[in-house]
Amino acid sequence: MKYIVSFFSLLVLLISGVLFFQYQVYSDYRESEIDDFTYTQEIDIVYRGQSLDIRHHFRNLPNQTISINWPEQAVNPDCFIETENSCKRLSEDFSKFQESDMTTQSISYIIPLDGGLKPNQLMKDIFVTLENGIVSYSTVHITTEQSIAGTWVTGLPLVGQQSLSLVHYSMFSGTGPVKELYYADHLQLQREHDLISIYSTNKIGNELVEQLNKVNFLNDEHVAIVHGSNLSGKQGERILFSNSLSIEALKEEVILSQLRTKFQFENVPAWVTEVMASILSDSEIGGEKAKEITMTLKSRLTEEQLELWKQKLHDLEGKKIDAALLDEQLSEVFANHTQYFQSNVATDGVFPLLFNDFRDVYVNARLVDDVEVIFKDGQVLYSADSLLHHLGYETRVGEKGYYVNNDIRQYRFPFNHEFYVYNQRRYNTVSQPIKVIADKYYIEESWVQKLFFVEMDKKKDSISIKNIDSEQQS
Repeated sequence: MKYIVSFFSLLVLLISGVLFFQYQVYSDYRESEIDDFTYTQEIDIVYRGQSLDIRHHFRNLPNQTISINWPEQAVNPDCFIETENSCKRLSEDFSKFQESDMTTQSISYIIPLDGGLKPNQLMKDIFVTLENGIVSYSTVHITTEQSIAGTWVTGLPLVGQQSLSLVHYSMFSGTGPVKELYYADHLQLQREHDLISIYSTNKIGNELVEQLNKVNFLNDEHVAIVHGSNLSGKQGERILFSNSLSIEALKEEVILSQLRTKFQFENVPAWVTEVMASILSDSEIGGEKAKEITMTLKSRLTEEQLELWKQKLHDLEGKKIDAALLDEQLSEVFANHTQYFQSNVATDGVFPLLFNDFRDVYVNARLVDDVEVIFKDGQVLYSADSLLHHLGYETRVGEKGYYVNNDIRQYRFPFNHEFYVYNQRRYNTVSQPIKVIADKYYIEESWVQKLFFVEMDKKKDSISIKNIDSEQQS
């Protein structure tokens, strides 16, 4: 009996230890699992000659640990005691807000300005952000000395400004975050549209605003357009610079900016973002390549497929986007494999929209990996060079066409003519066996069977191509 009790006690301790270990792992996992959340912010900025002194107020914070992302150039991070509880959640090292029911916290920091405030200066990433936090609404107050009489731009709508005896004061407020700040000494707010403010030294007519009202923008976050350029030559996210105030230039600048804010593009050329912007905004944006690809997609997609394609693009928001991912989504829309974006990334010209058959290809019972099978204009095409080599032929391109030869048979396929030559004898055709697509030679499936004495067996996961025995070639 004593042994049974001892064994039972040991078993209880063992189970308790396992449960405690699992609880610890689960607790650690829960602590590291931080949910996304939304919050509002109010930012007070005071320019003091060589720096921007910032008081940053966060509201509607959740009851969870929140990491604080400080700007690289920020100095003197500190608590800002607005009320008794303004800093109670702030950790001693200023790296995070601790869990608490208090939904409001305030901090302060300084952004040094080397050489002071410069005209036409765009200051980027100068405000604190919160890890996993999404800003739903921002209010910005800017105060400068009376001698600083220029114009401030934040990307948010201007609520009002006032010049007092000693200071200038400006207030901005609107949905979404604020990530940059711009200052110019000779600039005025000329027009304010629901989604766009236009700053310029020139007057802006009513016609431009009326045209902007008709543009299908990608979101409802306000953007500031500055007529001209800045010292760095860079664009902001909500402050954009344009040397032209034409409707086409403004539409393109704003929509592309909104797209770059919503999506994360990874190693893709500019035309990829232009195509996405064109599809999502129902407009023509970008250079000739982007426009041709957009036109091709819209002409090949049905109305239902186009709406599905748009929805799939919207669903990619926040994800890293490359050509392969876009091809994957487009293949699902067409219910057919395509490498349209990848092929166009790999070429300077415009690669046609093709569909790929990815079944395994066997030639004379041997698996080959260099025979490409595509669908175009209702035809099944095979990469001619690789397939014919596996069938025992040599191929080359000459002045009079595409040549295919072995010890017994010699073929010549003239370009742009409805005939071919077999062993020095001419045969008329109603279609061309060899086609050139993006500088590559393909042969149509029915001509492979008619001319090269093969039999084909197509299954769900494979395509088998086999030479027919000589006795069957008569």
